[in-house]
Amino acid sequence: MNRKRIAFQGDLGANSHEACQAAFPDMDPVPCATFEDAFEAVRSGDCHLGMIPVENSIAGRVADVHHLLPSSGLRIIGELFKPIHFQLMANPGVRIEDLKSVASMPFALAQCRGVITRLGLARESVSDTALAARRLSEHPDRTQAAIAPALAARLYGLEILERDIEDTHNNTTRFLIMTADANAPAPAAGVKCVTSFVFRVRNLPAALYKALGGFATNGVNMTKLESYMENAAFTATFFYSEIDGRPEDAPVARAFEELQFFSERFEILGVYPAAPYRAQVV
Repeated sequence: MNRKRIAFQGDLGANSHEACQAAFPDMDPVPCATFEDAFEAVRSGDCHLGMIPVENSIAGRVADVHHLLPSSGLRIIGELFKPIHFQLMANPGVRIEDLKSVASMPFALAQCRGVITRLGLARESVSDTALAARRLSEHPDRTQAAIAPALAARLYGLEILERDIEDTHNNTTRFLIMTADANAPAPAAGVKCVTSFVFRVRNLPAALYKALGGFATNGVNMTKLESYMENAAFTATFFYSEIDGRPEDAPVARAFEELQFFSERFEILGVYPAAPYRAQVV
């Protein structure tokens, strides 16, 4: 029987690959060059699920993702919070004192500034942490290191010289798990859930204030509200939001009714179990 596949953006060995392994160890990870490619892999049926990063505790939201969600045709069925750790790796036999430069994505280089400065290494930016590791494996260089997840070292035959070198140790990325199955089973009864949705308010005075008032009056906890431009138009502002609860909960249903009265577009993107991580950080 063919194993199910899960798509992610990046090279094999990236943090998204590690997230796939953590959540779905029995599925085959499928690397994709762009987020658009990852969404399409799920939408086309080539992959059963997608693992998509949406925000990081240090860097904020992943800019390319939010505007893709409403038009993706996919549903959110889960979330995963993954601690991010960076490793300093090099070709086998290389010593730290041999190094002169280090390659990684800009965010990783910025997060590991302390070690890089201590070692006096020149920085080289690439588009993906795992790509830096793969290139070093394919083109060995005793003077260069890569900063990438531990999985990349195992995949590309590199040796880790220093572990967990990030300056900030509460670095966490949140991933959404996506499916193209419109009939995916709903979360079990009694499970604490998150509902993600998008909306665009009508062109009326105080429309946003009025649209959101129903959540306050009905005691619905809104955990996220972000705005972004739609189709690069300054006059078309979309909002992405998340709340605690399910649409069928009476308080949520009343809040959504009021929201829709003041909105010209409203769409639920997914209802899914809240990750245990949320309770740990309260």
